[in-house]
Amino acid sequence: MENLSAYSMKRRFICLILTCLTGLAAQAQVTYFADMLGKGFKQATIIQPSDYEGSVTCTIIKKSTPEKSNKAVLYVHGFNDYFFQEEMAERFIKEGYNFYAVDLRKYGRSWLPSQKFNNVRDLSEYFADIDTTLSIIKSEGSDKVLLSGHSLGGLIVSLYADARNGKELFDAVLLNSPFFDMPVKSGLKKTALPLIVKRAEKHPETSIDAGLSPLYGESLHKDAHGEWSYSLGYKPHIAPPVNFGWMRAVHLGQVKVSQGLQISKPVLVLHSAKSIDEKKWSDIMFTGDAVLNVTEIALQAQNIVGQYSIQAVQGGMHDLILSKKPVREEVYSTIFNWAKRVVK
Repeated sequence: MENLSAYSMKRRFICLILTCLTGLAAQAQVTYFADMLGKGFKQATIIQPSDYEGSVTCTIIKKSTPEKSNKAVLYVHGFNDYFFQEEMAERFIKEGYNFYAVDLRKYGRSWLPSQKFNNVRDLSEYFADIDTTLSIIKSEGSDKVLLSGHSLGGLIVSLYADARNGKELFDAVLLNSPFFDMPVKSGLKKTALPLIVKRAEKHPETSIDAGLSPLYGESLHKDAHGEWSYSLGYKPHIAPPVNFGWMRAVHLGQVKVSQGLQISKPVLVLHSAKSIDEKKWSDIMFTGDAVLNVTEIALQAQNIVGQYSIQAVQGGMHDLILSKKPVREEVYSTIFNWAKRVVK
């Protein structure tokens, strides 16, 4: 895993010091600095209460519309991920949305040297990061908010929307290939997974190799077969090992989805039309979801109690907005046509 650049480390140090000095909270004015993406993106590091690993931060990234707007989108990334999708941000800005993203605790810009990447014991730990960011978005003048999540972020956002039912700081929910089911064989799901979940109660830090192929990452990154530029330190082709606590947190979140989610705001669930399982590189990697079972996504999405729509995208990759250009143009068209009806 590559080291953080000197610029990134310096920026993080300055942000942390100033955040501590000013005592930032969701209701206080946030001080932004130039983000690593440049091009007008800004970031602010927010200190959150410490947890079982010590200090905790989340990072807000934003870029505003040229003309004043009262609409915003908040994007929540997936597992082994962080916000880098500039094109997505620019498309939302073009549609009149102030763009915000949050790098969740222990991911991307928010990772601290004392932490294990991606570490979590309960997915509700992320709710504070979303609460904080939504409160800041509201305080900065956007009173209409679209809450969006990809993959694990889609699962987190779904659970968050259920937990905040009746107290929402958002107006609609967009789910891009939500992580509604563990991508393991059914036999292992019935045997090994329950044992891991049980053991996690007393031994959450026990590590386990997620067994993920590097092919999906290679299909995205410009230095391999893809067209996107991002930090392989924050989003390596092969994710770091997860621990039993992570497995338990995700499993319990998925069980909650299967039992039904009460979401009173409109929900759009998008997923690829097919899953793929390539063992070696081929261009088939550009044609389907190489991470999750799309049949399970569509099935579990039907457990949402509320106004929802589920749509399959032909030729979509796991992160639909990183698909080949004709496909992602269709995705954007679907998103914005829906958003015009529900975010007013």
